[in-house]
Amino acid sequence: MSNDTMRPEQGPAMTEGGLPMIRCGHVALVGRPNVGKSTLLNQLLGEKISIVTRKPQTTRQRILGVRHLDGAQIIYVDTPGLHQRRDKALNRYLNRTAASALSDVDLVVFLVDRLHFKPEDEAVLERLKRVKVPVILAINKVDRLKDKAQLLPHMEWLTQQHDFVEVIPLSALKGENLAPLDEAILRQLPESPPLFPEDYVTDRSPRFRIAELIREQLMRHLGEELPYATAVEVEALDQEEGLTRISGLIWVERPGQKAIVIGDGGQRLKVIGSRARKEIERFLGTRVYLKLWVKVREGWSDDERALQSLGYEGD
Repeated sequence: MSNDTMRPEQGPAMTEGGLPMIRCGHVALVGRPNVGKSTLLNQLLGEKISIVTRKPQTTRQRILGVRHLDGAQIIYVDTPGLHQRRDKALNRYLNRTAASALSDVDLVVFLVDRLHFKPEDEAVLERLKRVKVPVILAINKVDRLKDKAQLLPHMEWLTQQHDFVEVIPLSALKGENLAPLDEAILRQLPESPPLFPEDYVTDRSPRFRIAELIREQLMRHLGEELPYATAVEVEALDQEEGLTRISGLIWVERPGQKAIVIGDGGQRLKVIGSRARKEIERFLGTRVYLKLWVKVREGWSDDERALQSLGYEGD
């Protein structure tokens, strides 16, 4: 979108307090697990805000990411994937967190995966039919389509399922076709003063982001089920000149899981710690000394009080 569209020659309108009136609002990124919401957020911001793995339900909490453009401020809300499992307190929390984001936004971007439209996608769409804000449909991972000719009839079918304001195919991973998404979003956002200062990127603290980077490596280095029985807590964060000392606590639900996370002779935990340390160093821009511990807290993922103590309540 050209600057002329955002800033007329006479200059932007101003509030009584001297702030410019710009295109500004909250945009929820929603979809079923593992469709690429966090990848898209990181690509749009040009910075790693949300952790990314190939496993579904990697994102567990609502994360704000603020994108600053000339004459606009887009406040993205990355949410956990809406899913149909409700057997544990953690699953119910994830769904509540994702659903609650829809009540406080100006626009929704609904992500789907190529030609796939599963029952979980249908469940998300049914929820979106009840929201009172515009919905943009973003078809992700189109770079992986072998036959691009299949996309057009699928897009036509999708437009019959809901009154989307726009339908945009893209690749979050490769950053392809994101400019049309920007333009579509800006067309829908209201005018208001900027809500955040220009250097503000996310509402999440360094301590939270460090815990997430550790959990990202747990997700990547453990089996299919075990990562969902783990949580990470940063117990200590001490910054010295050129060095940050971090003590991290990994919670699991059973003694057998603790043994798996640690690995033979502590080797798996060493690998997880080494990979996490490198990611944390990139984030903080300093050398990092990272010490990880593993403890058992039986049934934490199905215990409301345990979830609260681990920061999984009050979003």
